[in-house]
Amino acid sequence: MLGETEMTLAVFTRATRRASLGVFAALALAAAPAWAQTPAQTLTVSAAASLTNVLKTLGAQYEARHPGVKLQYNFAASGVLIQQIAQGAPVDVFISADEETMARGIGQKLLDATTRRDIASNQVVLIVPSSGAVPVAGLTGLKVEAVKRIAIGKLATVPVGRYTQQALNAAKLWGALEPKFVYADSVRQVLDYVARGEVEAGFVYATDAAVMADKVKVIQRVDGHDPVRYPAAVTADSKQKAAAVDFLAYLLSAPAQDALSKAGFGQP
Repeated sequence: MLGETEMTLAVFTRATRRASLGVFAALALAAAPAWAQTPAQTLTVSAAASLTNVLKTLGAQYEARHPGVKLQYNFAASGVLIQQIAQGAPVDVFISADEETMARGIGQKLLDATTRRDIASNQVVLIVPSSGAVPVAGLTGLKVEAVKRIAIGKLATVPVGRYTQQALNAAKLWGALEPKFVYADSVRQVLDYVARGEVEAGFVYATDAAVMADKVKVIQRVDGHDPVRYPAAVTADSKQKAAAVDFLAYLLSAPAQDALSKAGFGQP
C-alpha cells in the first residue's frame, strides 16, 4: 500500500497533468483560425430542378470561399418545393423557376420579400430523342399521327409545364395536342423521358437540353410564354438569415454569373 507521502505525490502528479492538458487545449484553441472554432453552418437550399448541375458547381466554389458554411441542396419542381416549405420543411433559401410560385410563397408569408432577387433567366425549347425515328418539324409537326406522346411538366407544380401551355395556346395547338401529353414531375423528368426515347418529343429549358446534348436534339426555341426567370429569396423561418442573404449575394456576383452564363443561363 502507498504511504501518506506517496499518496499525496500521486494526487499532486495527476492534478498537475490535468492542469497541463487544460492549458494545452486552451492554447490550441487560441491558435486555431476563427472559422475553425465555430461549428460549420449548414444552409439548406431548395431550388428548381433545372438548376441542379450549375448550383452544385457554384456550391463547391462558395464553400471553398466560406469554410464555415456547408450547402445542402433539395432539387425538385418549384411548386413541390414551396409546398414542402409550407408544410414546415427546414429551408433557408428558395429558388424558383417562375415568378408565380415565388409570388405565392411571398403571399403566404413563407418567404422574406425584402430578400427577393432574380438570379438568372432561361428559354423553353422543343426537344426530340437524338436517335428518334419520328421526324418532327417544329411545333406544328407534333400534330402528325406518328407523334403519339409528348412530355410536359405538370401544370400545377412544374413551371415549364405552364410555360409550355402558354406557348401552345399562343400557337393554337394546345387543344389538338393535349391527348398526347405525358405529364412529368419535373423538367428533368421530361428530359429523361425524351432521352430514353419513351416519348417522341418534350418541352424543357435550353440549359436542360444542353446537359444531355448527346441524347436529345433541340428542334426549335419556343416563344409565346412569359419570360423564364429564376427569383430567389430567404425563407421567413430561416435560422441563419445572415448567411442565407450572403449566399444570395454570391449568386449575383461576377464569378457566379459567369458560371451561370457558361451553363447556358441568361442574365437575370
